[in-house]
Amino acid sequence: MYPADTKYTRNHEFLRPLGDGTALVGITSYAQEAMGDVVFVDLPEVGESFGAGEEFGTVESVKTVAEIFLPSAGEVIELNSELEAHPEYINEDAFGKGWLIKIRLAGELNPELLDAAAYEQLVAEESH
Repeated sequence: MYPADTKYTRNHEFLRPLGDGTALVGITSYAQEAMGDVVFVDLPEVGESFGAGEEFGTVESVKTVAEIFLPSAGEVIELNSELEAHPEYINEDAFGKGWLIKIRLAGELNPELLDAAAYEQLVAEESH
């Protein structure tokens, strides 16, 4: 259910390393399901840097506005510009066309990130 090549936070963000020192960041399918229909995304500027766990933007749905936090330290090198016109991509394909930002990783990955199995267990516990 959750891609094995991806790392996860307890706050339901994901980080998918691309193997070249960069990674895609977004919210998980579990997070978007809990939020409902996404209507707006507020993302940072390219060139901004954030530490692990720092807020870098918000996702607004019909139900709520949720802060999103960077899973691992890095510099924003690309935004998913499609989301400006199509925020629903997050609901339709959170791990694919619904990614939020691409970062250049700063150092090692945050050791607190969960692998897919640990994240699935977290979601199962929260769902009960």
